[in-house]
Amino acid sequence: MATRALREAASRAASATGSRRFSGESAAAAALAERSDGAGGGGGGKAVNLFTAVNQALHIALDTDPRAYVFGEDVGFGGVFRCTTGLADRFGKNRVFNTPLCEQGIAGFAIGLAAMIVNEAAKFRYRSGNEFNCGGLTIRTPYGAVGHGGHYHSQSPEAFFCHVPGLKVVIPRSPREAKGLLLASIRDPNPVVFFEPKWLYRLAVEEVPEEDYMLPLSEAEVIRKGSDITLIGWGAQLAVLKEACEDAAKDGISCELIDLRTLIPWDKETVEASVKKTGKLLVSHEAPITGGFGAEIAASIAERCFQRLEAPVARVCGLDTPFPLVYEPFYMPTKNKVLDAIKATVNY
Repeated sequence: MATRALREAASRAASATGSRRFSGESAAAAALAERSDGAGGGGGGKAVNLFTAVNQALHIALDTDPRAYVFGEDVGFGGVFRCTTGLADRFGKNRVFNTPLCEQGIAGFAIGLAAMIVNEAAKFRYRSGNEFNCGGLTIRTPYGAVGHGGHYHSQSPEAFFCHVPGLKVVIPRSPREAKGLLLASIRDPNPVVFFEPKWLYRLAVEEVPEEDYMLPLSEAEVIRKGSDITLIGWGAQLAVLKEACEDAAKDGISCELIDLRTLIPWDKETVEASVKKTGKLLVSHEAPITGGFGAEIAASIAERCFQRLEAPVARVCGLDTPFPLVYEPFYMPTKNKVLDAIKATVNY
């Protein structure tokens, strides 16, 4: 978009008190099917995939709040993953528009011509003594393995943002979750980084209510009850963990599976209650193991459940290397890796 148009849009955004802004997408394509037993909003709905659920949420957000904007790289024509398809036609190019290929500029513009996510957005509320905030800034971004993304487009950087006080970090596992959590994120006054698993964009399909609904942030969901070991994950890794739970059940191991959904602030109480019941914990994510968010979960549960733990906390994660294109199957925390860790932990 031309510089003049950006200046005019910035002026409109700055003059709209508390305007809601969420940035657009980047990166490569997606795959893998997953069906979820999780709750959503309302009753039944239409079977859609994850990117369509995201698109529905953005339509509702723009329709219900005239202060909402969508802007970013290629969002005007629908984006690389087509998550913003039809928005510009319905709501106009003043509210849905492309920006130059400059992530730093997009973030600074979204915050209000200030600076970046970590140094400004996360600190607005704190430095003002709770007098002002970022006006509901939600930054949508694809993340994680896609099968052919390589060292740039298959990364899982959620732990970087979890380290920043003032930000919320949300990752859905399915279409129903994506729509409800995205609407909740957009309407939250705090800045939210919303990671969308590109592995699931097109082939993760389930019934999604067509109406407006939200799912609570910072509330984990127990999606499988069990008694022998607790498994924790988020995003696309939930599909892997589900398969591992089913295979473990064939060997008589009862797994309790929890989707964290929001990483910051995370639901320690739900995880703690589960671990006190099972006595064992396994955490799995695609990001590298060193400094990954699984380490924070392990440390917190060791503090809160030390006397109830019957084995060391297990972590099945990505490797401490750049994401390898050719050797991606060796890097990924697969079902078999998780299953081996489940058995080792239960038999400790």
